[in-house]
Order: sequence, then C-alpha cells, then structure tokens
Amino acid sequence: MYLIEPIRNGEWVYDQGTTMAIQAYVRDNIFLDDKIIFPYMVNPSVQIGLNQNAYEEVNQPYMDEHNIGLVRRETGGGAVYLDDKNMSFCYLVPNDGDTNIFGQYDKLYAPIIRVLEKMGVEGLEQKGRNDLTLNDKKISGAAMTIVHDRVYAGYSLLLDPDYEVMNTVLKPNQKKISSHGVKSVRQRVGTLRDALDPEYQDISVWKFTEFILKELLEVDDLDDAKRYVLTDEDWQAIDEIANNMYNNWDWTYGHFETFDYQVQQRFDGVGTLHIGLTITHARIEAIQINGDFFGVKPKAELEDKLIGTKLEASALREALADTTVDEYISGLDAEDLIRFILAIPSQESEE
Repeated sequence: MYLIEPIRNGEWVYDQGTTMAIQAYVRDNIFLDDKIIFPYMVNPSVQIGLNQNAYEEVNQPYMDEHNIGLVRRETGGGAVYLDDKNMSFCYLVPNDGDTNIFGQYDKLYAPIIRVLEKMGVEGLEQKGRNDLTLNDKKISGAAMTIVHDRVYAGYSLLLDPDYEVMNTVLKPNQKKISSHGVKSVRQRVGTLRDALDPEYQDISVWKFTEFILKELLEVDDLDDAKRYVLTDEDWQAIDEIANNMYNNWDWTYGHFETFDYQVQQRFDGVGTLHIGLTITHARIEAIQINGDFFGVKPKAELEDKLIGTKLEASALREALADTTVDEYISGLDAEDLIRFILAIPSQESEE
C-alpha cells in the first residue's frame, strides 16, 4: 500500500478544501500498482455528505463566529466535525477479488480495529450502516463510493473529541450551547484516548497516526514505506480543483437545488416578523416578508432587492447597500434584517 501525505514544501496542509482536492486528484489521475492510503488532519471544519443541504445540517452563525470551515465531499453519508486533534484516513482500493470492500464497512474497519486492539482498545465493533463504536459509543463514521473501478473510502478516528463544539456546530440555528446537549453528545460519542493502554495514554495525535500507519503499511519505520510524493505539476492541478470545487461556495452551499426556509421572531420596537424564502442553489428565488410591523414603503420593493442574492451575509449586505430598511420595516436596520434571515442571534431580539 502506498502512502500519500498532504505535505507541500515540507509543511502539512491543513486546508480542508485542498485536502479533499488532493484525494480527488489522486483518485482520478494517479493509478499505482497497489492500494493507496491518505492520512489527513485539517483546521476545524465540518465535512458534509454529497446529498446534504448545508443550511439544514450546520450552525452557520456559530461556524462563522469561530472560523470553522465547511466542505462538501463527493460521497454520501452525514455531517462530521473535524479538527487538528483527530486524524482521518482515506483509501483507494481496487474493486475486485479479495480487495472488494464496497458496501462492506466491517471489511473497511477490520484493519484499523486490529491496530487499535494492539494499543489496548477493547470493545470495538462495527455497528449500524457505517459506524465504528467503542462500548456502544461512536468513535468513527465512514463513507465510500466507486470511481474508476476503485473503492474511494474514508473515516475519521476520535482521539480527542471536542464535545462542546461538536454539539453546537452540527445543530442548525442553535443559539447557545446547551449543557444538556453536551452531555448527550458525551453519551453517544466516545474517545479512543481513554481506552488506550497506559503506555499510550499521553500519545500525541502525530505519534498515534505514526503507529497506525506503520501497522497498516507493515513497516518498522515510515521512511521505509512505499510513497507517492506529489509533484509541482500535481499541486498545480490540485489547486485548480480546490478553487473550482471544494473551496467554491457554489459547490459547498449551492449544490442543493431547492428548499424552503422560514424564520420568525418578535423584535422589540418592531413587532413580529416572519420571512419565508425559497432557496435555489443557495440563492433567494422567492421571498415573502410578513408581520405586524409598520413601514412607509411597500415591502415588495424590499423583497425584490433580495431576489437572486446568495444566502450569505456579504451578499445580503451588498444587495441592501443602498437601502434604508427602516423605510420598509420601521425600527429595523439592514444588519438586523440580515442577521434575522441567517438566524444569527441578536441581543435586541425577543424569543
């Protein structure tokens, strides 16, 4: 098995979009005489499945506030939070003979289970559709598809999960961290560190990954591993993929075709405001503003200004740059309206 690492000019690449682009480039262009493994660890980010609507899966206001990225992968499955405390692994495996693992998550997990058991972990089991559990708590979720007659698969391993961030970021429009919610996540999500033998209890994520890779690659030293080192030409193509796809707003947010979106709230000094939107490829196709508010200009004018606008703060600000929102909704300014549409908590608003 070949090892391909996300290392450029001697530095590990943490950008989630570039990491996905590396995998896509190798998947479609690099064909070697053996299986391939990619370890990857990224800046705090959420990775959503191919068929998921970003607006329904993540707490975007919280992500914006805490600089947490979002990327859409090309395989199905659910949303997962990734950060620089936990390592993930991706594989390219020929889809034939004994190596055929497509749809068989027990086979995908079997090698890593053997490695973790060598580190003292007991109680590992593949459960449900695609989860790896530790004493019935989830410590990994996997996804896979077939491309160019190879199985493209991957999973993350929770060595040090951040329960608080996981609980908050994967709950759309949640306005505050709930201690009950954090406890709930702790009940459902496990940690590998607590299950390791004493000699590994203080292991770093890098040493943890090194141990795993040496076992999977069957080498005593990673310097002896078979490697494919990405060339300058490879990186040029990878950058293009990242820019055109994984780091592209339209792919991440606009991929989902059409959905309806509604927000309602009472504002002090304004009244009750209800906005219903139809979102197509993450842009406002239709919008209707209702409520018991006052205004001196017809709300239809304000609605027309927002048609075709991306459902993101900067685009909404640009659309309203020359508009006095207070003329349409008395007591409300443009920033209040934008925060309301995007369900960003406002201290002035009433629940």
